[in-house]
Amino acid sequence: MSTSARSFERSGDLNSRLHAAIPGGAHTYAKGEDQYPAGMAPVISHGLGAHVWDADGNEYVEYGSGLRAVSLGHAHPRVVEAVQRELGRGTNFVRPSMIELEAAERFLSTVRTAEMVKFAKSGSDVTTAAVKLARAVTGRPLVAICGDQPFFSTDDWFIATTAMSAGIPEAVAELTVRFPYGDLAATEQMLREHDGRVSCLILEAATQHDPPEGYLAGLRDLAHRYGALLIFDEMITGFRFSEKGAQGIYGVTPDLSTFGKALGNGFAVSALAGRRELMERGGLHDSRERVFLLSTTHGAETHSLAASMAVLDVYEQEGIAQRLHEIGDRLAAGVREVAASAGVADHVVVRGRASNLVFATLDEELQPSQPYRTLFLRELILGGVIGPSFVVSAALTDEDIGRTVDTVAGACAVYRKALDAGDPSGWTGGRPVKPVFRRFA
Repeated sequence: MSTSARSFERSGDLNSRLHAAIPGGAHTYAKGEDQYPAGMAPVISHGLGAHVWDADGNEYVEYGSGLRAVSLGHAHPRVVEAVQRELGRGTNFVRPSMIELEAAERFLSTVRTAEMVKFAKSGSDVTTAAVKLARAVTGRPLVAICGDQPFFSTDDWFIATTAMSAGIPEAVAELTVRFPYGDLAATEQMLREHDGRVSCLILEAATQHDPPEGYLAGLRDLAHRYGALLIFDEMITGFRFSEKGAQGIYGVTPDLSTFGKALGNGFAVSALAGRRELMERGGLHDSRERVFLLSTTHGAETHSLAASMAVLDVYEQEGIAQRLHEIGDRLAAGVREVAASAGVADHVVVRGRASNLVFATLDEELQPSQPYRTLFLRELILGGVIGPSFVVSAALTDEDIGRTVDTVAGACAVYRKALDAGDPSGWTGGRPVKPVFRRFA
């Protein structure tokens, strides 16, 4: 559908109905209508590969699919086939199914740094389980989170530290402390201040840049010296950085790690993995006090486990992690070139590992700007490109990348006009997009 023919009338009607039925109009705040320009929050009808179609029939090249979960592309044939094989065999049983064992052994054969694994449905499930296990093993109350990273869980121990802490007692927030990424000295100072009370340090091993030389190994040693566990949140890095996770790239094995997102290519499955002596505290073969680790009705639902095994096979057999990096490199180079040509290279900035690209939209003073982000997103959507980031999927073609770069070129030309005017409001179409974590609507 051409840009001139783009309409959002049906999506607008559906958004009104979504808000009437669902708080926030979506089941994930990051998918909310407020994250998109006014009147331009498409409601998706369906997707195939790297493309999605909205309720008005508009087609888009999509980035950041399913909040980074759909890394192979929508309706990937091998994943769909694996799921279809299980659907007619039953979904959930009164005892473990054979596929639970198969999926666990398949996971551990890929993430060889882990000795045991337990599946659940969401990243928050397994990350909170890791925190609980660390508290039980160490007998300590405090959790130390990397303060430079945006999200770890929907549960109280993390959300209490954000601007949306309503409904959580202040005492809960006091049990979470922070440390800065890449700074071992400051982290040790934090551990000294709370000596004997920190149960674990949790972080993403890397985000936009590789860790400083020796940092992760130093952090592990520091945690252990102070009697704490090291937890890697591999929700994003797991499989998208490498099928073996960030721990496989950087050669540092955490005590516990958590996976999700790409593991199911959009199907609901997550994993807590780690050292046997720790994980067994939630099992039946340990003499110490038991930990209610993970016990979920749907954690072993069969077709999501089938999807996870298919995803692991595709990643390993088709070199998906390498492909994601190659696609991201081409996209980043193209965006940087057209931004430079339009004179906005300092304002439209592509950052991050090639398989996990984000974009920054900066104002006249080179500060992050929600109005300029609104302008940029609006021009992308009008040009048939949608996404809160430039996080790629393996389904993207050279044609898709070319179309995206052409659309970005047009957006950058408008961006330059707004910078010259010193005011983007004439190109935003209404209210600016908003940050997810804010105290009031």
